[in-house]
Amino acid sequence: MIPNIMIDRLIALFGGGESGSTEKTGKCSEQELRLAAAGLLAHAAGLDGNVAEDETQTIRSLLQSRFDLSEAEVEELMEEGSKEAAESTQLFSFTRVINDNLDPDERIKIIEMLWEVVYADGEVHHYESNLIRRVAGLLHVSDRDSGAARKRVTESL
Repeated sequence: MIPNIMIDRLIALFGGGESGSTEKTGKCSEQELRLAAAGLLAHAAGLDGNVAEDETQTIRSLLQSRFDLSEAEVEELMEEGSKEAAESTQLFSFTRVINDNLDPDERIKIIEMLWEVVYADGEVHHYESNLIRRVAGLLHVSDRDSGAARKRVTESL
């Protein structure tokens, strides 16, 4: 016979229980969302082994306009995001926060931001385009929407 506590944990694990530890947490703080976006952008910039000044400036501009931040706030966020990207071994920690807190159109905007960073240095490395495909999948952004986001970015350049 299985103890009731184990049954409760199994039910919670598969989405039927009231245990808060395994259920979707919903809204996070604005700072956590900013950090997740900054971490993804920093990861994209460094993926080809070289973070160009154009990429850094693009990230700065995107974070400032997307989150309405001062220059000092952007610098602090970029530093934290770079640190998180360097320490993280997986994309899921970033994409989970974004999925839980942004609607589908806003997630597509995140994909556009990633394309802007990738195109900032003038060349798209295959590691970078692969990253965006993986992130789009984790953010539940369709190939069609991701392709449209890429097209919008290339047309704006």
